[in-house]
Amino acid sequence: MAGRNAQEDFRAVKLVWTRPAAADRREIRAYIAQDNPSAALALDERFSEIAGHLIDHPLLGRVGRVAGTRELVVHPSYILVYDVIADSVRVLRVLHAARQWPPQRT
Repeated sequence: MAGRNAQEDFRAVKLVWTRPAAADRREIRAYIAQDNPSAALALDERFSEIAGHLIDHPLLGRVGRVAGTRELVVHPSYILVYDVIADSVRVLRVLHAARQWPPQRT
């Protein structure tokens, strides 16, 4: 189709949450649930919903600060860090926007 490029046609087959990303989600949910359990659940559902869009649009996020990654703002305070490997989108981390990323080496 004229006007389209290969990136627009690319589609991932599966979405994978890595262990660090799953741990980030649990920690965020637990922290927010201390004050507002329903907000914690809603935010976690938003993470799942937005990440699900990456299956159809894996290049949706901006080029990441770490080589080979992409970043997608899923909430004013949170960013999904992910990569696209073969037919998979791997969510690597869920980070608070104020957090130093990538971590500084000492």
